[in-house]
Amino acid sequence: MKASDLFVRCLENEGVDYIFGIPGEENLDVMDSLIGSSIRFVTTRHEQGAAFMADVYGRLTGRAGVCLATLGPGATNLVTGFADANMDRAPIVGIAGQGSTTRMHKESHQVLDLVNLFDPISKYSIQIREPEIVPEIVRKAFKAAEAEKPGGSFIDFPENVAEMDAGDKLPLRVQSPRPPVPPRDKIEQAAKCLSEASYPLVMAGNGVVRAGANDALVAFAEKLNIPVATTFMAKGSMPFSHDLSLGTVGLQARDYIACGFDRADVIVCVGYDMIEYHPHLWNAENRAKIVHVDMSPAEVDEHYVLECGVIGDIREALLQIAEVAVPQAESRAASLRATIVDELNAHAEDDAFPLVPQRIILDLRKALEAEDIVVSDVGAHKMWMARMYQAERPNTCIISNGFASMGIGVPGAIAAKLAYPERTAVTVTGDAGFMMNSQEIETALRLGIAIVILVWNDSKYGLIKWHQDRRFGRETQIEFANPDFVRYAESFGARGYRVESAAELLPTLRQAIADDTVVLIDCPVDYSENMKLTEKLGQLVCPI
Repeated sequence: MKASDLFVRCLENEGVDYIFGIPGEENLDVMDSLIGSSIRFVTTRHEQGAAFMADVYGRLTGRAGVCLATLGPGATNLVTGFADANMDRAPIVGIAGQGSTTRMHKESHQVLDLVNLFDPISKYSIQIREPEIVPEIVRKAFKAAEAEKPGGSFIDFPENVAEMDAGDKLPLRVQSPRPPVPPRDKIEQAAKCLSEASYPLVMAGNGVVRAGANDALVAFAEKLNIPVATTFMAKGSMPFSHDLSLGTVGLQARDYIACGFDRADVIVCVGYDMIEYHPHLWNAENRAKIVHVDMSPAEVDEHYVLECGVIGDIREALLQIAEVAVPQAESRAASLRATIVDELNAHAEDDAFPLVPQRIILDLRKALEAEDIVVSDVGAHKMWMARMYQAERPNTCIISNGFASMGIGVPGAIAAKLAYPERTAVTVTGDAGFMMNSQEIETALRLGIAIVILVWNDSKYGLIKWHQDRRFGRETQIEFANPDFVRYAESFGARGYRVESAAELLPTLRQAIADDTVVLIDCPVDYSENMKLTEKLGQLVCPI
């Protein structure tokens, strides 16, 4: 058995279902060893698309998504999607072929020091130098990638090592530690802090979703009568329809949800990743007492000094604190929630064309079931989706927010459909982000999977225009020309629709879902709403 055969057996042992990537000269042995394997290789059209697919697959399943490239430019093309996964706490294992070890001591065609290239954006980065260490390296890579907080592992596999004899080595047994039970004294300390609070508030982060603690979060809020706001990446961990839900925080501007943070004397940060929404934005004056509930100790920050830290199993921590703490007599945020709900629904019948962002999001919500998955690309539309899309289940609105990379939308939707083939998968993408990885339409069609691509079309870098207008009152270098998106989709063999009035969007979305293939919807958007929102938030007066 050669090393590449052993390598593939180790991947099978880790439960890998898919490898996303592109064959190359230096990964020929690995590709050959995959013949007959239970692992399905998904040939993509760009390595960045492969990495984004692994990124979203890992985030949705909790198991490391795997991507493969050849050396040099193949490996560097993985970097953006790999870094996105690592910063968004999604488990991912990146693999790249490499030139033979016999030519690494000198200048050599396409050879880069990939281990050091990936080291700053990974939890574990290593080169396989001998065939007998393959089982240890693969096991360690997956253990590191999937351990809290999850992230990236990178394996550099030289071509001459891949073809060496590995003898009778076998994969190592997969083992995963159970999360520790939180200390009882910390449970009681947190409960005391909440019992004495006048206006407690919960901020639920991505760690709640990773820990599968969504039901415990709802039970905690209900038992103690405490309102919950979620970060972008925790949308749906508290159903928006719940009376104690305040929706999503993290716009980095004052909005109605910020009013709740202004009033709160105790903020319970559950599964909170600081990279999502920095505390200087919601605790600038250090007025609030912070209770940190997470699997990992808190990051050090001058605006995140803890009153109490409860480290351990998030689900168990929430249930135990709820058993001890004294509930609030009434929810102090009922009027605030009513204001938020009214604002989100204000444009439900807005017939303006091009469509306003609010109407697009409300119609999308109507077209989808609670379990369906929306993958938001990055751009102005992301800010609207994060703020307004009313998620009812965790991991049904995927937003890249740590690294926030454009181009994740189309490959992300493909990964979502592979992970959950019974659900509808939609990407909401701007015209700029769409064109960065639109070639993966062919991948989706070749795989025979159905996704809906909703393109918000304004022929601009809309988010940058928003920032330029806010800061300078003028704009520069943000316009571009688009192809005919409908004909572009049809050229791949997909279907395309163009929305020509506000009334057409909802039936077009429903038709696209029913078509059960790859469908692109070209939807003109009016981003003048961006500055209207900026002006509104600037004049915001918090409800009593």
